[in-house]
Amino acid sequence: MPQIVFENVSKRYSEGFYAVRSLDLTVQDGEFLVLVGPSGCGKSTALRMVAGLEDVSEGKIHLGGVVANDLSPRERNIAMVFQSYALYPHLTVAENIAFGLKVRGASKADIAAKVAATAEILELSPFLGRKPAQLSGGQRQRVAMGRAIVRAPQAFLMDEPLSNLDARLRVQMRVEIARIQKMTGVTTIYVTHDQVEAMTMGDRVAVMNHGVLQQLAPPRVLYHEPANLFVASFIGSPAINLVEGRILGDGGGSYVLELGDARLRFPDSVVKRKPAIADCAGRKVTVGLRPETLSLDASGGSSKTMIEGRAAIVEDLGASLLVHFDAASLFARPGGLAQDAEADDLNGAIDRGRIRAMVDGMSGLRVGDRAPIAIDLERAHLFDPETGLAIGSATH
Repeated sequence: MPQIVFENVSKRYSEGFYAVRSLDLTVQDGEFLVLVGPSGCGKSTALRMVAGLEDVSEGKIHLGGVVANDLSPRERNIAMVFQSYALYPHLTVAENIAFGLKVRGASKADIAAKVAATAEILELSPFLGRKPAQLSGGQRQRVAMGRAIVRAPQAFLMDEPLSNLDARLRVQMRVEIARIQKMTGVTTIYVTHDQVEAMTMGDRVAVMNHGVLQQLAPPRVLYHEPANLFVASFIGSPAINLVEGRILGDGGGSYVLELGDARLRFPDSVVKRKPAIADCAGRKVTVGLRPETLSLDASGGSSKTMIEGRAAIVEDLGASLLVHFDAASLFARPGGLAQDAEADDLNGAIDRGRIRAMVDGMSGLRVGDRAPIAIDLERAHLFDPETGLAIGSATH
């Protein structure tokens, strides 16, 4: 299966608007790559340029080492699976799957063999004689995938294929799609706005915003090492807490994080891992705290420092509670929540002045309760509030 390479690819419309800008990205042979981002970020446009449904304004797209800019969609031998199933209602499942092969003039024996093999992969064998109206939403989506698989394409391109399904079916189908992709080994680009889909399905995930690639990495790297404020805010559910802070040095190689009227000492291990902290002494920073890194106990050693909060909202999720704390000590300074407009939309203005913590569902915490909150600085993220870039190495 071929590589798909975006080489400095841009899509500019006549009025000067860039849907995609200077995209450099390589999808490896057999890889499942997810393009994720908010509506209008350019992910579907990038996919359509690979398929030949949109012209490339600048740069080159390579398919298996061949420049594909001037190839027709048919010449690219790429299969697309869309949000809508686009099945022929008067044809059976078998006939829908076989349609592309029939158009290409394949023999009846070849069609029958390929349809049977594809139906077995998709667990559709018992339904080959049914019409689409007799199928569930998940089964219809599998038929649409079968129509793509049976062609043995160079690559699969999937554009929001699960958005029409209910929540239960979406979970089931994302497992199925990942299984089928691994089984077939076909290079796949999958577009979604749902970061949970992206994190659970992709070998690697490309986060886009305003047509620009923000970060490309495996899911765990995106979550634990976000490159900037946008990625930190977009990836993760519930959303990360973003708080304004200041780094202070004592002149002896130790550093303190000032959050409102709280003073939290950085463990030496954090300073060693993120030497740029020393470069930021005396400067404001944006501090990212994942809800699950905040706890209600002081265990964990010197990396955990306590503040106090009052539970304003408690969302009972069963195994855990998502608690929205009023934490006055973190927001003593005006404008204490440090985030740009994008992050503000992602996190929700309703939580301004609050932090979210994911705690044990058996803790018994109720609205109005006061509790000590342990902040784990080993797992805190630091960002430059002016550039939005993560503060890590000395060259951050």
